[in-house]
Amino acid sequence: MFKKLFKKTDYTQLFKDGAVVIDVRSPKEFSGGAIPGSENIPLGSISSKTKQIKSLKVPVIVVCASGMRSRTAKAQLKAAGVNAYNGGSWTKMIPYVE
Repeated sequence: MFKKLFKKTDYTQLFKDGAVVIDVRSPKEFSGGAIPGSENIPLGSISSKTKQIKSLKVPVIVVCASGMRSRTAKAQLKAAGVNAYNGGSWTKMIPYVE
């Protein structure tokens, strides 16, 4: 019963399905290190970019420094109909994209 509540996201499969990574940290944070190939769209800009993100028609994994901003971004994107996932800290996603 509890396994259904705590379903683990299969990031490997998401990348096989063409997922893109959106880093919602500030440009300064992003320039200090980021996932190769990720796009930087700061959290404050997500709502204005939702239409563009939705048009990609692929899963979206949002990341930040700790998982807090990416959780907010995921909620905003999901509400707009985007297949979005909270990847948490960008450093934890690196093994999936290498």
